[in-house]
Amino acid sequence: MSDYNRPPGITTVSPGVLMTIARKAAMGVPGVRAVGRLASGRSRSSGGRLAAGTRLVVHDGLITGDMYLVIKAGVNVREVCREVQNQAARALQEMAGMTVARLDIHVEDIAYEGAEA
Repeated sequence: MSDYNRPPGITTVSPGVLMTIARKAAMGVPGVRAVGRLASGRSRSSGGRLAAGTRLVVHDGLITGDMYLVIKAGVNVREVCREVQNQAARALQEMAGMTVARLDIHVEDIAYEGAEA
């Protein structure tokens, strides 16, 4: 049997890879200083995987999740957050072929010039 006649297989993308894609997309948005960590006291047992300020859940081929950001001072926070949502969704669609149903952005801090994130 020829290799060309076989049906295509399934590609599985690790949740860690999805989180890396989303974080890299967020860091590419002007105004984002860092992808932060969850604030202390928040539950980490919410059903999704959590790494470096990003929690994503995949259900029925759709991604939902949360990103925790540190935003640079002097930028329009709302515009930066919307751009992070757009860029992360685009990157996940293009690189993993998955659709983002919801991505909630949480601004954990504002980074002022000379201050550490």
